[in-house]
Amino acid sequence: MTRQIAPDNNGQAGEPMREYSPAQELINNTAYIVMILLGTVILIFSYGGSSGGRIAAIAYLAYGIAGSIWIMVFVCPYCRYFNTRSCPCGYGRIAARFRVKETVECFDEKFKKHIPVIVPLWFIPIVASVVPLIRGFSLPLLVLLVIFAINAFVILPLVSTKHGCKECPQKETCPWMKYTVKPAG
Repeated sequence: MTRQIAPDNNGQAGEPMREYSPAQELINNTAYIVMILLGTVILIFSYGGSSGGRIAAIAYLAYGIAGSIWIMVFVCPYCRYFNTRSCPCGYGRIAARFRVKETVECFDEKFKKHIPVIVPLWFIPIVASVVPLIRGFSLPLLVLLVIFAINAFVILPLVSTKHGCKECPQKETCPWMKYTVKPAG
């Protein structure tokens, strides 16, 4: 298998990009998957398994899946990882089934425009469980919320920035990473 070469910001061949196995892609997606599953459980638990709680949980789960597809369709085609085994989460290869490659110069703009679509996933379970917690304190619900918050606000960003984003050839221009990466010098 040939290693992909990441183009630099001038379109010239740069350093070889790491290639990810399906198992590594799954590991890189685990924190997001756990966040969505925990959020789904929290919504069911918050409303005592009522039909409204189950509907909210199913809607949240569908939103989590749709959010991933949204990113694949509207952000991935602008990424240098598009349609390569070098995409840490595997989205780039999946996105190639929906869209054609677009210009990488628009990645920053597309990322900023479309990432807000999935941001509510981090907050919906917390907001939805506040009223049930106030009405009748539940230690199990509180524990689920704490685990959700640690996963969503600590583990997921840490895994992203220390693994997938760390090797990204676009990290210096990425809105998520450009303020945390020291310029090469």
